[in-house]
Amino acid sequence: MPNPPRQRVAALTATALLLSCTLAGCGGDSHDEDLPAQKLSWKDCQAPSRAEGGGEAPSPLPGGAEWQCATLRAPRDWAKPKGDTIDLALIRAKTSGPKDRRIGSLVFNFGGPGGSGVTTLPAFGTEYAKLRTRYDLVSFDPRGVGRSAPVECLNDPQLDYYFEQDWTPDDSAERTALLNNTKEFNAACEDNSKKMLPHVRTTDAARDMDLMRQVLGDDKLYYFGISYGTELGGVYAHLFPEHVGRAVFDAVVDPTQNSEQGSLGQAEGFQLALDNFAEDCTSKTEDCPVGDTAQDVKDRIAELLADLDRKPIPGIGQRLLTQTAATNGIAQALYSKDFWEYLVEGLQQAYDGDGRVLMLLSDSLNGRSENGEYSNITAANIAINCADDKPRYTAADVERRLPAFRAASPLFGDFLAWSMVSCTDWAVPGAADHPDVSAASSAPILVVGNTGDPATPYEGARKMVEALGPGVGVELTYKGQGHGAYGSKNSCVQKAVDGYLLNGRVPAAGTVCS
Repeated sequence: MPNPPRQRVAALTATALLLSCTLAGCGGDSHDEDLPAQKLSWKDCQAPSRAEGGGEAPSPLPGGAEWQCATLRAPRDWAKPKGDTIDLALIRAKTSGPKDRRIGSLVFNFGGPGGSGVTTLPAFGTEYAKLRTRYDLVSFDPRGVGRSAPVECLNDPQLDYYFEQDWTPDDSAERTALLNNTKEFNAACEDNSKKMLPHVRTTDAARDMDLMRQVLGDDKLYYFGISYGTELGGVYAHLFPEHVGRAVFDAVVDPTQNSEQGSLGQAEGFQLALDNFAEDCTSKTEDCPVGDTAQDVKDRIAELLADLDRKPIPGIGQRLLTQTAATNGIAQALYSKDFWEYLVEGLQQAYDGDGRVLMLLSDSLNGRSENGEYSNITAANIAINCADDKPRYTAADVERRLPAFRAASPLFGDFLAWSMVSCTDWAVPGAADHPDVSAASSAPILVVGNTGDPATPYEGARKMVEALGPGVGVELTYKGQGHGAYGSKNSCVQKAVDGYLLNGRVPAAGTVCS
């Protein structure tokens, strides 16, 4: 669901493959250089590539500071560090404070997996202005993402068709169509990105970050991970505990869950967010325009989705708003309380036969721009998850588990249950049931959980603290809504995070912000 946390939502041409090679250096040059000793050539940033989502080059920060971009050479296969290399795209904003107060580089990963840090950091750069007083702010496109050897699967028209498919099959014909579409997607990924698919695991990205740390000139990795970025940070801490500096995990993935448990947890999380949305809308003094009671709001949404399953309504251009697109759009709006007003507007329109707003929300989740071009967020999300996750589920497995998913969420249960088949025909075996994040000798890591988080349910924060090991994870709770806590602008959360990253003050374990 956007920034697809651990979701399986989704989604070949010679042109797509050529673009991938142009961006990533698919020629596969071998090297003799000492990669940790390489020098980065920082330059003005170009406009984001299609795989990064397109758009304009990042605007200067307040005060006129320019964003700078560079590429980092890393081994394609970390088991062969002297073999072929790939280029990883980096972005930074240099510290705004005095040089003698600079701590180092603060590296961000905003989640997904599959999100482009090169485009996301500038979009939210002003939110981290205080952190920039002592750090260079740095982010990157992880391997397989954006400009960093991007995984490519279907082309844009094929992705339009792919996202129209029914992800909640009601009969054998719909089930067969769903499984066939998934096979075609996975086969296209293998055809277009065969060299990269075995090398996009989270452990590979963690090794890239340690190389990045060295090339940036830091003895320790200072890190801010959000959503999947918390899993990446946990894996880094497990592999390189002695190199962990001050680190913050926000919107925390439960590292103890396998992919089925993660999907079931998301069903519960999105249902909780829907419940909270409905309560919020109907508890206001004015009338809620999409229902008289919280249950009425949810019942009307369920009726809308059932109607769309039978007959889609006009969306954008020639595209129709299907049940799947509407479910995606609703999920996207539940990521942040700031989006709830758009959900109200989208539902009102849809009840009147106009699917434009819900489709815009769905397009945002799927990485589709207004000109019909897709970023590679879906391809990268599936490639990384399938390379990481060992379980492979059949249609029979899903059908056995449907009652549990429906109990967790009448609205999202079927959708998230059937998304588990995304990796069934994947070309590369998954690495493990769940990531290992044990990091007994690491410096303290501040772990921030949000009680109303739909995509990474609150319980994951406690599980991460336990898995990191005694004396490492320090739990902070935010009683709020939406995906993540720091971006909510809650002063208590920001004071705790800033105090640790800027001054090394570790808040008391169990601190609660509301």
